[in-house]
Amino acid sequence: MPEFKKLIAGLKRYYGAPTVPPARGPFELVVWENACYLLPDERRATVFEGLRKQIGLNPRAILSADPDTLLELATMGGMRPKVRVFRWQEIARITLSQFDGDLGQVLKLPYAQAKKALKQFPSIGDPGAEKILMFCGAAPGLPLEWNGLRVLTRMGYARAQKNYGAVYRSVQEALREELPRKAEAIAQAHMLLRQHGKHICRDRSPQCYECPVKELCEYPMKQLKIFSRI
Repeated sequence: MPEFKKLIAGLKRYYGAPTVPPARGPFELVVWENACYLLPDERRATVFEGLRKQIGLNPRAILSADPDTLLELATMGGMRPKVRVFRWQEIARITLSQFDGDLGQVLKLPYAQAKKALKQFPSIGDPGAEKILMFCGAAPGLPLEWNGLRVLTRMGYARAQKNYGAVYRSVQEALREELPRKAEAIAQAHMLLRQHGKHICRDRSPQCYECPVKELCEYPMKQLKIFSRI
């Protein structure tokens, strides 16, 4: 298991400092998560900024917006645009009815309650809620999506197994004493691990020969041992 600080530093040298989402605060981050479906972050940003400029990123503006304008923006976000419009409106309705128009209230809640509150929104499960709280500086650990989790598992922070939850908990426990204290550093680590998992440490056909941190990883050696037995 490598030193986490060295791992993240190696990824940062290779990829550069990651760009954090343009969304600010829980409401905008929920909208950000619902801006696209299976499209790159660049397209997500285009849709998100379109909402900001043409509609306004607040619940009342979204609910009073011209449906045709919403649909035009949603179409840029991939398949099932009408469902996306419905989700944007539902996000606005929940924020107004449950939080008096200010979703920032969740940041005053204990972490478990804040997660539960965010999971009321479309497409927001545990990983999404944890990520939103992380970007708001309110996460106690390092939230991971499946790309980042795969990278750390291959690095030796947990044993690969079928039970996703067990692997996730093992990685979190292994990281507990190594995580940076600053919220910005936590967010950067999350994004660098995600990027590495998407581009090099892929689920299938990982490009280990290109990996900038391969000297810290035990996965390539394991693969060599497997192939040597064939």
